[in-house]
Amino acid sequence: MDNGTQARGWILAAALSAGTSVTAGAFAAHGFDPVTDAKAIGWLQTGSYYQAFHAMAILAVVLFSIVGRVNGRLAIATQWLFLIGSILFAGALYALALNGPRWLGAVVPLGGIAFIAGWWTLATAVLVQRPKV
Repeated sequence: MDNGTQARGWILAAALSAGTSVTAGAFAAHGFDPVTDAKAIGWLQTGSYYQAFHAMAILAVVLFSIVGRVNGRLAIATQWLFLIGSILFAGALYALALNGPRWLGAVVPLGGIAFIAGWWTLATAVLVQRPKV
C-alpha cells in the first residue's frame, strides 16, 4: 500500500472515530436523565473526550508522517495504538453506559495502556527519525 492510500485510510479512521465521539457526547447530553443516569453520562463523556482527542492525534501523526518528522513504521504503530485505545477505552465505557456487562470495566484500563503506549511510541518515532536537511 502506498503512503497516499495509507494516509487516506488513517484519515478515514480518525474521521469515523471523531464522529463516533461526537455522537456519544451528544447522547450523553440528551439521551439520559441527568438525575438517575449520572454515572452513564459520566462514562459517555469520558469516553467521548478521550476518543475525540486521540482521533485528532491520529490526524496529527498522519501529517507528521507526510512531512517526514516521524519514523514511518513507528508512526503506523502509534496510530494503531491510538485506534485500539479508542476502541477498548471508549468502547467499553460506551457499552457500560448502555448497560453492558460489568466485566467490561476491566477492559477500560487496557485501552488506557494502549493510549499511553501510543504516546511513548510517538516520542520514539520522533527520536529515531533522522532530521531532513
